[in-house]
Amino acid sequence: MLLIIVSGTYLFVTHRRGGSVAEELKLSGWFWALLAVAIVVVLPSVELRGQSLTPGQPGPPVGLAIRGYGLMMLLGVVSAIALAVYRAPRRGLAADVIYGLAPWVLVLGIAGARLFYVIEYYDQFAAPSWGQTLRNLLNFTGGGLVVYGSIMGGFLGTALYCWRHGVPLLKLGDVVIPCLFLGMFFGRIGCLLNGCCYGGRCEDNGWALRFPAGSPLYSEQFETAELTGIQFAITKAEQLELPAEIEYVLPNSLAAEAGITAGQVVQRITPLPPAIEDLDPARPAEETRWGGLRIVVDKQPFQWSSDELPQRSLPVYPSQLLSSGLALGLCLLLLALSPWAIRHEGLLVVVGFAGYAIIRFGLEMIRSDEPGQFGTGLTISQLVSIATFTAATGLAIYVFKRGPAESTASPEATP
Repeated sequence: MLLIIVSGTYLFVTHRRGGSVAEELKLSGWFWALLAVAIVVVLPSVELRGQSLTPGQPGPPVGLAIRGYGLMMLLGVVSAIALAVYRAPRRGLAADVIYGLAPWVLVLGIAGARLFYVIEYYDQFAAPSWGQTLRNLLNFTGGGLVVYGSIMGGFLGTALYCWRHGVPLLKLGDVVIPCLFLGMFFGRIGCLLNGCCYGGRCEDNGWALRFPAGSPLYSEQFETAELTGIQFAITKAEQLELPAEIEYVLPNSLAAEAGITAGQVVQRITPLPPAIEDLDPARPAEETRWGGLRIVVDKQPFQWSSDELPQRSLPVYPSQLLSSGLALGLCLLLLALSPWAIRHEGLLVVVGFAGYAIIRFGLEMIRSDEPGQFGTGLTISQLVSIATFTAATGLAIYVFKRGPAESTASPEATP
C-alpha cells in the first residue's frame, strides 16, 4: 500500500509539472517494478524469527526489524539526492536529470555494494539450500555493504544513464560527487549503530569504542576467546586454526586470573549453548546469547558463564566515526572547490576519488575486519584504493589536457 501511495504521488507530481506520465513510466517503470518485487518477495523472507526452544527448528515469526543501519542509509540517500537537486541547475543541468538518475544509482549502487561484500565473504552466506543462501544474500538491511562496491555500481549506473540520455558524464559527475560523500557521512553512522566496519584493538582511552554483546565485534572476540584476555597472532575467527599458541594475556583478565600465560597452547574453544530457561520465543533469535565459553589450554579445561564474561567488547579504534567525519570533510572540500572547478569538467570527480582513496587506505590501517590479500598484507580496500588513485590520476591528466570547457552554469553559480 505504501509503495502504491509513493509511486502514485510521484507520477501525480510529474503530471502537475507538465511531464508525461507515459514517458516517465517508460524510463523509470523498471525501478518501481523492481521495488515491488523486493517488497513482495524479499521482505517476507527476511522476517525475524524468535528464539527457538527446540534445537534445529526455527522459532516463531516476530516481525521485521527497523534497524539504525537501514535508517541512516535512507537518510544518506535522501540527503544526497536533495543536495544533487540543489546543485544541478548551478552546473547547467536540470533537476529532472537527478530524479531520473537516482533509481539507476540507487539500484546498481546497492547491488554493487552487496556483490563486493558477498564475493569477499561468500562463506558467511552459504546455506544447505539454495533458497536459504539466496535469502542470506538479499538480506542486506542489517549490514554487509561495501563502499567501494557501491561506488563502482553507482558509477556504472551513472554511465548507463548518461549514455542513454545524452548527458555529459563528467559534468554530471561533478554534480553528484560531493553528494556521494554526504551520503557516506550518514552511512558510516549506520555502520557505528550496526557495529560493523570496526577498528582494531587499542588502549582503553577516552575515544575508544566498546560494543555490546551480540554485535559483530563482540562475537568475533567471543569466538577467539579474546574476551577472556587471550590474544593470538591471528585475530580473525575464520583464520584462527587450533591448536594455536597464546601470544599475550591481558593483565587482570579472566585468563590471567585463571593462571593462563603466554606461550601456552589452546587446543579447543567451545561456545556453550544457552540454558532453555533463558530463551524467549518472543525475542529475535539474533539476540540469543551463548551460555558461556569453554577453552582447553595445554589439555586443561577452563570455563566461564556468559555472566562472568565481559558484557562489552574490548576497546577498539572508532573507525566508523573517523570515516564519517572524513567523508563530511571531503564533501565540504568539494563544495568549496566547486566555483573554481566549474571550467574543468571532471575536476571534482578527480579530487573526490583521489581524496577518498587516500582516506580509505589510511583508515584500513586501524581497521581489523578485513584480512590481507594475495600475500601482500594489504586489504582488498587498500588494493582498490591504489587502483582508484591511479585511475583518478589518469583522469586528471585527461581533464587538464582537454582544457577549460564552456560554462553553462547559471551566473550566480554556487556550490
